Amino acid sequence: MASFELPEFVGNGILKDHMDTLLADGWDDVPTLKMMSPDDMDLLQLTQLQRDALELRIYLHDRSLMQYADKLEASGRNLSELLNTQPSVLTSEYGMKRGHVARFVDRASACGIEMPSTLSLPARKRTLTHQGMRMTYNKNDNNNGGKSSSIIKSGFQDPVVLRKIEGAPTASKGIYSAAPNNSAHCCGLLSPHLGPEEVTRLSVLEKIMIQKLTPEHKKGNNPFKASQPIKLPPPSKASELWANQPTLILCLRRPGCVMCRSEAHQLYARKPIFDAMGIQLVVCLNEHIDAEVRAFWPRYWGGIVVVDEKREFFKALGGGQLNEENVITGFIFNATARANWKRARATGIEFNSNGEGNIKGGLYIIRAGNGGVAYQFVERNFGDWAPLEEVLKVCGEIQQKQQSKQASQATNQKTT
Repeated sequence: MASFELPEFVGNGILKDHMDTLLADGWDDVPTLKMMSPDDMDLLQLTQLQRDALELRIYLHDRSLMQYADKLEASGRNLSELLNTQPSVLTSEYGMKRGHVARFVDRASACGIEMPSTLSLPARKRTLTHQGMRMTYNKNDNNNGGKSSSIIKSGFQDPVVLRKIEGAPTASKGIYSAAPNNSAHCCGLLSPHLGPEEVTRLSVLEKIMIQKLTPEHKKGNNPFKASQPIKLPPPSKASELWANQPTLILCLRRPGCVMCRSEAHQLYARKPIFDAMGIQLVVCLNEHIDAEVRAFWPRYWGGIVVVDEKREFFKALGGGQLNEENVITGFIFNATARANWKRARATGIEFNSNGEGNIKGGLYIIRAGNGGVAYQFVERNFGDWAPLEEVLKVCGEIQQKQQSKQASQATNQKTT
């Protein structure tokens, strides 16, 4: 799975010298760059060579073939010409492995991600403002033909045995998770820990103290200084994360785990969609291992990373106690967990077994200020993750309520 590191995406090609201009207009991370439309390229006055280079790199990134980007771009051929090249030439001239050739020429695989027609990229708005133009951009006219769906198949599947959504996910009562699967859990001999029945109270989360490990990945934002350990700042209140904007907090069991990396990668790949909805993305770890943070950020996650060394977020997900399980009962004798692992392994992500791996995680979506928890997902089986459609639905509802509130305030101001 391709890295979200910006210099690696841009490489040593023609886009490298144009990056400062793109960054100034808000095209400052890989997921956002990948959503650039032909109209955006017109506004940015990209040359044909720059357009061809960006199209090629997006295509390669979707297929985890970025190791060939510089050599293919230097050939002077555009993507269409390269796709019509004989496989033997791709191998002999560009050193592409046989399996990678098959992945490269398969145009139907690893489709990209769409921006919903009801949303617009913040970077696009900045570009129009910078160019002194009115907001006349047609949101339906984008790279993907204006389809309204927010997700296309991109090598991921929802976790197995997910219970169906009943009612609005924003309901104040009810935890969302994979359905209990007693028959798959140790052959039905053990009952899984089900945890709480209601979402965590905001008063519980406001007391949690965290330490920030990384900022959002931007050019020049590098918390890693050579081989020196990451310097941890003093603990701060977790409530500062959602004080001013809604925040999605992904509580990861272990940053080196293939299932955890897959979940983080698929969420961050949709960063432009979350940005358009005003949702901040944060990963929370339950321990700090310097080498693991360096391997995880920004390759699999380019957003903020914090550490909760007292594991209070993880206790909150478990209703006050850690939701722990060993590898024997939780994985070897759990068919659901094994299926989740197989699904994640199919992405080709590298992984390791360093660090604590028995404490299960989950996901929170917390409204801004005192709004409370809008959504809570608990990792019942190793490798469960919240369905993307469900997560985006909740975030969309938060955005709509915020827009309605702002419109109401604007109307009241006019009448007074």
